[in-house]
Amino acid sequence: MHTIDLAYVGRGLHEELIAYIADQEDYYTDEGVHVALRDGCAWDEQRLRRGATIGLGRALLSRLTSDIPWVALTVNTQRPLFWFLARPGLRSLTDLAGRRLAVHAPHTAPGCFARIVLRTAGLDPDQDVDCVVRAPGDYGMDLRRLHDGTIDAAFIGSTVAPEALAAEHGWQVLAWVGDHFQIPTVGVAVDPTHVQPDDPGVQAVVRAHRRALQVIHHDPDTTVRHIQTFLGRHTAAEVRSHYNRFIAPFFTTDGQADLTVADTAITAVATELAVPATVTAAEFYRTAATTPLGAR
Repeated sequence: MHTIDLAYVGRGLHEELIAYIADQEDYYTDEGVHVALRDGCAWDEQRLRRGATIGLGRALLSRLTSDIPWVALTVNTQRPLFWFLARPGLRSLTDLAGRRLAVHAPHTAPGCFARIVLRTAGLDPDQDVDCVVRAPGDYGMDLRRLHDGTIDAAFIGSTVAPEALAAEHGWQVLAWVGDHFQIPTVGVAVDPTHVQPDDPGVQAVVRAHRRALQVIHHDPDTTVRHIQTFLGRHTAAEVRSHYNRFIAPFFTTDGQADLTVADTAITAVATELAVPATVTAAEFYRTAATTPLGAR
């Protein structure tokens, strides 16, 4: 049996769902690979690049800024699962002008995406919004600060169901990133300096993840059951609503990347980071084929 380290670099459904399904449904075992799922959130790039990573956004940023030759081999979705959640009284992104927004750091993938979306709304994140940079986690502290008014809005990830939170507390979902900015953003990537894309263990992981993507589309009950383990504070009805709204329609069926969307996204990310767009979508997203089980 092959072995591989697979690291997630963020928490929640966005990063973890497909790997979790592949593990729980024994797809890794079926494909002949032992996967050590690692928490790489605090790892530097040098440690992260010695295995496979789920975080395609972070991989792309480090390829653009540090010339680390990551390649993505399968893609889960091109609609990032991040939202702007705000206290009562704010109804649109433009209302964030002059307000305090808890958000990821600009050099992180979610922070970069947030800034791109703010700019599409006509806001300069450095001048028009009071950005309170905080480390990502389960966003629990953000929810406390929304409650007590310390912040006016928070850029949150998929450890919660934002629409359910908004309904519960009288808050407002100002925007979902996936409605404003698309980028193939989670899946499996490797740095060929250390791990070859056609390594049998890597290919086994890719096949297992593509099987898990099929579960998303063809077995809603199983998918919702797995999602419930991530969204434990929410009711079964809220979890299913979240699945129907954000997961089922927008996760890929086959792990493929839309290269037209990806080229536009790479240009936008490079512009936001003020670096050259030194890689094309076709060079970064090599998602076309996998090696069949037993072929090597």
